[in-house]
Amino acid sequence: MIHDPLDVVVLLGSTREGRFGPTVARWFMTQAGTRDDITAELIDLADIGLPAHHPSRHGDEIARYVDRIDRADAYVVVTPEYNHGYPASLKMAIDLPHAEWRNKPVGFVSCGGMAGGLRAVEQLRLVFAELHVVTMRDCVSFHLAGGRFDHNGDPYDADGCNGAAATMLDQLVWWGRALRRARHDPVEACRVD
Repeated sequence: MIHDPLDVVVLLGSTREGRFGPTVARWFMTQAGTRDDITAELIDLADIGLPAHHPSRHGDEIARYVDRIDRADAYVVVTPEYNHGYPASLKMAIDLPHAEWRNKPVGFVSCGGMAGGLRAVEQLRLVFAELHVVTMRDCVSFHLAGGRFDHNGDPYDADGCNGAAATMLDQLVWWGRALRRARHDPVEACRVD
């Protein structure tokens, strides 16, 4: 179990019409697909029917989403930065599950203007800390993202971008394995309610 590939959910955080996130997410999924220590599944929040209001009970589609978050060993959030923050759709997607996030790691891939989405990532670190999620120090950030990719959806600075993704994923795998072992070992496991 320790060396089984990590089950990683990649969340595409924007639902805005005309968003650039799918280009970034496709590139990242290609990077994740080159590794044998993870299996990655992309969840596009535009496709899961997020509710406008936080429901007291989950319908079938949201229940499936919460269950998928629960089954994952680790996460990567692909987020833009809108008005110095992350999208409301991403906040709802984080708030619908709760204990399901606990004691797992999350990495970030951000995109935006001059700040490259880093202000959104800093805010997300605070939110995930409250959920007992370990955030990876290193992230992948695309500054002025629209001009960083060619017509095929590949970054112009492929070596630098691919290297940043590899560094973040290396950290995610290390933490993911350590936390998975701790969650499944009754002696080491610590449940914080």
